[in-house]
Amino acid sequence: MAKKTTLRIISGGKKKSNGDIVNARSTVKHDHELGKRIRLRRVELGISQSELGKKLGLTFQQVQKYEKGVNRVGASRLQQVATALDVPVTFFFDGDGKSREVDSLLFIDSAFSLRLLRAYASVKTQAVQRQFVSLIESIAASE
Repeated sequence: MAKKTTLRIISGGKKKSNGDIVNARSTVKHDHELGKRIRLRRVELGISQSELGKKLGLTFQQVQKYEKGVNRVGASRLQQVATALDVPVTFFFDGDGKSREVDSLLFIDSAFSLRLLRAYASVKTQAVQRQFVSLIESIAASE
């Protein structure tokens, strides 16, 4: 029993209800959401992970870990990311008045979604755009 107490004090973790220790520095849901928003803005600007990494003085692997939520983004690093991506820090958090817009764009996480959006954006005729949307809606309804 004393061994677990000592371990908990040394690790700085919190004790779960089943007695396991949770690392206080492990990532949580918010880290994943923050990473998604970083990726969303980076893709929106059309820059690669390597390019963002160079702006931040990081490797592309570190940017990738931030985007996947594997590593936490500290406050000063988040400020650097916001500056590099030309957005206010509040862009990465809910409650800024634009969260609905951001949430609706988070589906861009897949390459197929991006291809679909780019194909739609390349269509110039409004009638063809309507047909495009109708086609996609009918396909979705049949599944």
